[in-house]
Amino acid sequence: MVFRNRRHAGELLARAILEKFDGTLVNPVVVAIPRGGVVVAEPIAEALGAPIELVIPRKIGAPFNEEFAVGAVTEDGYVLLNPSVPLERLGVTEDYIERKAREELAEIDRRKRKYLSGLNRISLEGRDVILVDDGIATGLTVKAAIASLRRQSPNRIILAVPVMPADGVPEFSKLVDDLIVLYAPEFFQAVGQFYQDFSQTTDEEVVEILRRNREMAGR
Repeated sequence: MVFRNRRHAGELLARAILEKFDGTLVNPVVVAIPRGGVVVAEPIAEALGAPIELVIPRKIGAPFNEEFAVGAVTEDGYVLLNPSVPLERLGVTEDYIERKAREELAEIDRRKRKYLSGLNRISLEGRDVILVDDGIATGLTVKAAIASLRRQSPNRIILAVPVMPADGVPEFSKLVDDLIVLYAPEFFQAVGQFYQDFSQTTDEEVVEILRRNREMAGR
């Protein structure tokens, strides 16, 4: 299965959500992980008549390779370490994690100011949260996002993603109240292999989608 682009993936997810929950969602809010997850979230929010909120986890990379995730941090300062990585053997110390977490928190703050300038944050308490990203590879940042959302006392968390590895489905099914995945292949290298167009989403696109959504929700 290959999606044309993120918007197409979001439209298919919206259809699956409507079919599965059939009007039973409690005051839903679509929570997107920027940047790409925001594009996927827009058609879901349109279908549900729901607002879009953000959760912004950031990866903590290894000293020898920033792309190799040894942990993740969320805007409330929660740090999740990768349990499958031998941190000490890689030279990852507590001081290193604290320093990198501070750096990533500064980037989270920058993105919040950029994306949410002039927009009110949406309370998640007692609401059904549909957490959306454009796909899951290792899943560490998504796990951190789920933990952060739990502390905001939602009614339930529904994780909705277009694609993720088959071997990740059982674990994520236990982490959330419900899971919707359109495609979970056995052979998985990267999220981008399942999109015809996986070009990078810009900050400006995120800002425009959020403003458009809030204007629609305010009508």
